[in-house]
Amino acid sequence: MHCDCHIHMALDGSDWKAALARHKTAPDEAFIRATLKNYQTLGFDFLRDGGDRWGAGEFAAKIAGEYGICYRTPCFPIYKRGHYGSFIGRGYETLDEFRALVREVKERGGHFIKIMISGLMDFNHYGILTDTPMPADEVAAITDIAHEAGFAVMAHANGDAAVSAAIAAGIDSVEHGAYLTEETLHQLAESRTVWVPTLATIGNLVGEGRFPDEAVKPLLAYQEAAVAKAAALGAYLAPGSDAGAWAVPHGKGGLDEQHWLREALGSDADAVLERGAAEIRKRF
Repeated sequence: MHCDCHIHMALDGSDWKAALARHKTAPDEAFIRATLKNYQTLGFDFLRDGGDRWGAGEFAAKIAGEYGICYRTPCFPIYKRGHYGSFIGRGYETLDEFRALVREVKERGGHFIKIMISGLMDFNHYGILTDTPMPADEVAAITDIAHEAGFAVMAHANGDAAVSAAIAAGIDSVEHGAYLTEETLHQLAESRTVWVPTLATIGNLVGEGRFPDEAVKPLLAYQEAAVAKAAALGAYLAPGSDAGAWAVPHGKGGLDEQHWLREALGSDADAVLERGAAEIRKRF
């Protein structure tokens, strides 16, 4: 059976604005059921959602058992107002506001906390990120709040500073993780943090036409080399495609992620990914 440790049920892999509009009055049950059925047909039995503020992932979690799927959701991702995340998450300004959002996740039956602590990779320009990372002391503070409430923490984090801060804070899984240095890869390997590198969000762009290959190809090469180095050092790595993101369709995107990870990891892929996926299943 397959697992995808990072999806977004609210998105569809093509038009994010239209996809979110589909759920704005209520989760689109027909779309969600068709998507779960597709995952079932392709042999997926575990999905971890990155959250949305319209309840698509929450609804999916309620019915996923009908399709033989264990489905985990944070309800919604939490971002710092003024920074990346407003299109899909719930924002906070103060730590008290963050605590209130964590309490709401618990009241709604969420399984873990998802936080946004950086911007995105700029697919038009190699080596560039779209936002400044959250300060390390704030990353530590909000992680502690979530852990004290009994939740594991999943963090959207790109760039060396953001990922290093996440690891130091004891975050349970780091998503994306662009442009990590060797020092941070060693830090990762010495921790219990699981890296979910979402290579499909990069690899599926090669030759696709939306972004220049001269930016995408070196980014893919950098990330695949970092994944291989992390595995060689003994870090936890798990497969998560970010399905719903541009050019990463549900179901097929999860299989694409396995392809890109196998390209990076070679013959060790199965053992490495099974070890990391087991940690995600256990902690989340």
